[in-house]
Amino acid sequence: FDVLDTNNVSCTPPQSNEETEHLVIRNLWETYESIDESNYQETYHDAIQFKEEAISLFNFGYLSLQERTKAEQLYWACCGKILAIARQQEYVPDDLEDLEKIMASIYYVNLSVFQSAPDSWAIDQLFPILPIHRLDEEPTQRGILADLTCDSDGKIDQFIDLRDVKSALELHSLKWKETSNNQQKSHEPYYLGMFLVGAYQEIMGNLHNLFGDTNVVHIQMSPKGYQIEYLVKGDTIAEVLGYVQYKAEDLLENIRRITEQALQENRITLKESQLLLNDYERSLSRYTYLTRTQVI
Repeated sequence: FDVLDTNNVSCTPPQSNEETEHLVIRNLWETYESIDESNYQETYHDAIQFKEEAISLFNFGYLSLQERTKAEQLYWACCGKILAIARQQEYVPDDLEDLEKIMASIYYVNLSVFQSAPDSWAIDQLFPILPIHRLDEEPTQRGILADLTCDSDGKIDQFIDLRDVKSALELHSLKWKETSNNQQKSHEPYYLGMFLVGAYQEIMGNLHNLFGDTNVVHIQMSPKGYQIEYLVKGDTIAEVLGYVQYKAEDLLENIRRITEQALQENRITLKESQLLLNDYERSLSRYTYLTRTQVI
């Protein structure tokens, strides 16, 4: 499956360090500037304390929204600096173990956990997950996976480790393409693989959020590498809607009537009505997941 986008925690501190700033913000600045290998555990607790103080002061009206924002930025900057040091240590203190999780980036992936890996959600089953290309590059990011569904449980935030379970996966940064001002920002394809899911997960999968079966490719190994035996195409939007008793023909007719009425009331042009109807009809025959043309 491919990655659609990411949401990263910003570790960049605010620009200014004015003497007129509130004491709690100056304390956070001092904490940030003093972090090193000798005190990174202590300064982590200091940063938490000052952040909680800032929230309390904001709730009582003693800090402005801008000042609270600056306090939050400084807190995350402290966490980023501390995490960079902690990753270089042979032993990470217990109170810093959750830091990797709260600093993890969110990678939005083109799948439904409930459809393709329901046991990951239901019984916390761990499946091997890793990038399947760019293997000659060091993965510098740590991330968790969030799927396309609107459900907050549609995520994977536990991964197989050498001895135990880890809360974030080693991943690469997305390579963003340069675009003109009028074009949507896009990135080069980035693919991950989830292994050992098998037919059992496919059978257990449901139509949560109306995501259908995925495309399936049967591959046969050969002396020259591999060959594709056959392809089983996944569900289309029309097929999935049919499972819940919505007929594509009825939907098209409803849109046609609404479009005709809008045309008579001069709310759209004839060309716009044709484009709308054609695009709606084409969309019903498309895959329920995003394709590259839809992503970029």
